[in-house]
This record gives sequence, structure tokens and C-alpha cells, in this order.
Amino acid sequence: MGFEPPQRLVRTLGELTGDTAAAAWLGRLPALAAEAVARRGLEVERVVAPGGGSGLVLLVRRSDGSPATLKLAPPFAAPALERAALAHWQGWGAARLLDAPDAVPYDAPGAVRGAEEGGLEGATRRGVEGTVRGDVEGAVRGDGEGDGGAAVGAEDGALLLERLHPEMSLRSLPEAKALLEAAGTVRRLWIEPPAGHGFGTVAERTGAEAERLRVSSDESLAPLVTAALAARDELCAAPPEELLLHGAFRQGKVLAGDRTPWLAVGPEPVVGERAYDLARLARNRVEDLVAASSGASSARRRVNRLADSLDLDRERLRGWTLFRAVESGARALAVGRRQSAESLLEFAGWL
Repeated sequence: MGFEPPQRLVRTLGELTGDTAAAAWLGRLPALAAEAVARRGLEVERVVAPGGGSGLVLLVRRSDGSPATLKLAPPFAAPALERAALAHWQGWGAARLLDAPDAVPYDAPGAVRGAEEGGLEGATRRGVEGTVRGDVEGAVRGDGEGDGGAAVGAEDGALLLERLHPEMSLRSLPEAKALLEAAGTVRRLWIEPPAGHGFGTVAERTGAEAERLRVSSDESLAPLVTAALAARDELCAAPPEELLLHGAFRQGKVLAGDRTPWLAVGPEPVVGERAYDLARLARNRVEDLVAASSGASSARRRVNRLADSLDLDRERLRGWTLFRAVESGARALAVGRRQSAESLLEFAGWL
């Protein structure tokens, strides 16, 4: 079958990397997909559309007939880091990586015992530190030589994942229920990163974003940009924790599953404080907030409720929400998505 990339993927990659770089990878994508499918002995059911913005997603069946999902992402989307994070989580709160070597099942005795005795830290780390550390180091370096061995498919940037339900994300739920389920999902992902990891930090990621914001913003955005940059500088000056984060968490990144109701997908992993990971979630359904007469007060209440529900500092969450909304709004404006930009910037102004 053909592997035509959905328009959302084409548009998003073009905005993020430029049309030339995106077109080069997209042009090779049909051949890459065919090779990845053949290498794993998979049968393709269909391409997921509209899909996501970071890679091509295929619904497949393995040689034993079991359902799975194959994701192909371009090198500039750092699929090795996504693989490393998924390997470290071992299916706890996120889609399970099916082609990791020596993978410890989600319901392994050590994981269950750890959950009962020590919460997240015990559940995800007990008994698997050595294997996971080797897999992560090899995946991040891209050489497949971590102590745990190379994961199947690591060389082609493809990820073989458990099958979830791509048509059903948390966005299908009423807002209050969606936020409750999102909070319960993301807290499972916040664990210590593996020793010797290659993940970047929140300070590094936002530092690059801050530089682009300084040099490319419209003059009319100056007050918001100044406030956002000041908030970011203050937050990075004294980070309270260094945990592995999803990095792009929002309602659309949480899909319905079979072994557990909701699981996160599509991480852009980074190490830092939890408040950063909630900032994108805090502005979910921003178009509804902007359209409501009580939008400003509702936005502030949402930030406070999210912070309180996960025992985070309200001001730190407000600061990261402000920075990320302004950065996203300025970027949307730069690529001509004016309606989206205006909603994001109005939301930021309420904070």
C-alpha cells in the first residue's frame, strides 16, 4: 500500500523545520516506511489520519497477528530520545515500546511490588535499572551499543508501539473530566531520569526558544515578550527538581488504551521541573476560553486548580504557562497562523 503522509504532518514539519528540510524527508518517507514494515514482518492496516505532527503513524499487525502501531519520525525530531524515554517508562503511564530489548513488562512482579511499596519510583525502577540504563544510552547515542543492547529498529528511527485507540483522546471528554484524567496520567511519567542519560534540560530547551523570541518578535508583542522572558529567567535560576518529563504533554497526547484507560504518546522528553510539563496542558482548548465571557478568570482558575491537584507551586506553573503560550503564539504568528496566535497571546495576557 502507499504511505502518503497526512497533511497535518506535512504542514507541521514545514513550519518547524522549513519546507526544504521537511520535503527532503517526506520525499523518502514511502520508501522508509516500506523498509521499516518489511524489516519487522508487519502487515499494514492503514495510515492514521489526520495523525500527529511529528511522524507518520501506521496501524499494523505483527507476524503473530497481534495489533501494534508503527511510528516513523524524521531524524530532526529526535526519535532516539523518544525511544529512550519510552524504554525508561516501561509502559507506566505511556504507550509500551514493543521492540525494546529485554523489556520488562508493565505488569512484571517487580513493577507491581514497587507500586504497592514505593509509588512511582519503586514501580518503574525496581529490578530494571541496568537494562534500562544500557538501552537509553545506546538509543540516545544512536549507536546501539548501550549495555542493554540495540533495540530492534533503532537504526531506522521507527518505533513499534502497543496499539492504542488513535480516534479517542482526552479531547473527547468534557473539560473537567479530561483535566482530571490528564493529571492522573502525567504524574506517572515524572520519575528520575536514568543515569548517564542524554536528555536535554528545560533550561537548554527554553534558552533556545528565548533567543528566538528576543530576535524575531513583532514590536507589538514587546510587553508580553518581556514578561515571558523575565518569568523564564526567574524560573530557570533555581529549578526545584530534575525529573524526566513528557515535554509536549496535552490532552491530544493522551489516548485510550486497553490495558489501562489512558496512556501518553508522542513525548518530546526533557529533564526539569513538573510545572513545565503542565504548562501546555493549562492552555488546552484555548479557543473555548477565548470565546467565553469568563475566559480570563477561567484561565487563572484552571492554572491554580492544576497546580493544587498535583501539589505544585501556583506561581511556577503560571510562569511556565505564560512563557510557553507567548513563545507558541509568536511562532504561530511568524508562520501565518494568525487566529491561533491571537488566541494564544490573549490567553497569555490574562496570566
